[in-house]
Amino acid sequence: MNSDQLDGISAIRTYVDRLVTGDGRCNGMKVLLLDGATTQILSCVSTQSEILSREVYLVSRLDDPRCNPNLKEHSNNNNNSINNENGGDSSNDNGGIHSLALQEEAHVGHMKAVVFLRPTDNNIGLLVRELSRPRFSEYHIYFSGILPPNLFQLLCENDPQDRVKQVQEFYADFLPINPDLVSLNCRNTLQMTSALYKRNILGLQSMLLANKRQPGTIRYQKSSRLAKQLAQDISANIKSDDIFHFRRGTGGGGGTNNNNNNNLLLLVVDRMDDPVTPLLSQWTYQAMVHELLGLNNNRVILRGVPNVSKDLEEVVLSSAPGHDAFFQSHRNSNFGELGEAIQKLLQDYQARSQQHQVSNLKSIEDMQSFMERYPELRSESHTVSKHVAIMGELARLVEVCSLMDVSAFEQDLACTDDQGGHLKELMSKLDSSSIKIPDKLRLGMLYALRYETAMQNAIPAVKEAMRRGGVPPNNIALIDAVLKYAGAKVRGPGLYGTNQSSLSKMTKSFMTSVQGVSNVYSQHSPLLMDTIESAVKGKLRGEDYPMVSKLGSGIGVDNLPLPQEILIFMVGGMTYEEATKVSEFNEANAGRVRVILGGSTVHNSTSFLEELKLI
Repeated sequence: MNSDQLDGISAIRTYVDRLVTGDGRCNGMKVLLLDGATTQILSCVSTQSEILSREVYLVSRLDDPRCNPNLKEHSNNNNNSINNENGGDSSNDNGGIHSLALQEEAHVGHMKAVVFLRPTDNNIGLLVRELSRPRFSEYHIYFSGILPPNLFQLLCENDPQDRVKQVQEFYADFLPINPDLVSLNCRNTLQMTSALYKRNILGLQSMLLANKRQPGTIRYQKSSRLAKQLAQDISANIKSDDIFHFRRGTGGGGGTNNNNNNNLLLLVVDRMDDPVTPLLSQWTYQAMVHELLGLNNNRVILRGVPNVSKDLEEVVLSSAPGHDAFFQSHRNSNFGELGEAIQKLLQDYQARSQQHQVSNLKSIEDMQSFMERYPELRSESHTVSKHVAIMGELARLVEVCSLMDVSAFEQDLACTDDQGGHLKELMSKLDSSSIKIPDKLRLGMLYALRYETAMQNAIPAVKEAMRRGGVPPNNIALIDAVLKYAGAKVRGPGLYGTNQSSLSKMTKSFMTSVQGVSNVYSQHSPLLMDTIESAVKGKLRGEDYPMVSKLGSGIGVDNLPLPQEILIFMVGGMTYEEATKVSEFNEANAGRVRVILGGSTVHNSTSFLEELKLI
């Protein structure tokens, strides 16, 4: 991989490597102090053992009274406000102590502290309190974003014992999930408060700075007021702050023409343009796990799953290099391919473990070899057991929830026009006892989105059938909520091919028919992919995606150079289906153009529906 390529995981790992050594100025044993958000960020790219092997004696939380004796007198309510300001989703933070963070230990006053926090008012307050009663001999402080001058001044004025040895900004203010997928893990952003908006713009700034990129062009989805505002504000910030002026475009990682310095396109889009993708069942590994089990901060909770051992109740699925080679290779594999791959993984492990059975140890050399291989075999055993357990639960849920039948109809609703046929099948499924209530809800919403503007759309009859089928009234109300949020009157063109030429529609229909039944569960392609294809061909319509400004010469949209790199930021959150398609696009276009997808959060259907309830 080109070291200069757009890559969220590599960008954060580079910061972590510098962080654990105090950027070369904090050698020897040390303590690492984090907040809730930075703990999650580090855990996406580093394991606890990796951190501790880098002369880190202790990993602790500065914002948790259970880890910080200076906060013992503070209430839990105050601690919750700190977590909220740090912008992370604390719902999976193990009651305030993430799996990366260890408990506080005594007698560390002689050690140095490396501090990594978000640059917030509350965190500065925590640091001021810490420095008034310092627990460590030195403090090397790093902030995950741009530190406002007033907060820097406050910090400088409250170090009475001169314990702070350096203050730096490391722009690691997002979660790197895959190399080409980054998230702010920021919920309730379909309609943002001012605080959430600020978190999103700071996160987007960090994505640019961490990858050392200044956009050559910034464009936005015209149908979204929020996308327009975010694009304009990020453009203004780039122009007003010299920190963004290190260069423009790419350093050569995205394509072959390195002389073109203005080829990074920042494209700001909104979830509202495609409400269909978050409502669909998923059939690739990473997406399927998130939809059926939940994948939060790379963690899957299997507690309560039948026949799962205690050590597998919470497992990690990480795309970071060196963490899980099987998941890294197969996160985009479909359900059928995945079953075959896991079967082979199990067979290979069984063959290797048989070679190292105690009965085969005939000499001292055999015993020594066994002991050297034992940690590797134990780790491999956990990996195999983990993937077998996840696959078993996915297969069970597919059968119990009749997901193959449901998904085939979902795909048909998303991809074809057949109002009469769809209505008949929908009514049948709403009356069926084998279809689960959440799936009945999603099917009703998919029908309403497609046929909202059709004559005699039968949406009232669908709502009544949903009621008879057991869907609660507050969930039936989500049909009106999704039409209000992303109906035909508010979203942009293109969701159901309304912005495509007749030739494009015929080509897509032909490809679907010739690929046949094997493709029945993956007919749908997110609207985002049409947008990307248009952008790389220079055919992204100016009337649908205007340009904020050209950071340089003021030429029109029609004369823009083709981008070699695209950073897409999706307000309101993206999905793993879109991430999978982006990954496949990058693989097919390696060396020509690269796309990295970022956004407020990564949705599954449950999180998307929960946020719709707030509208």
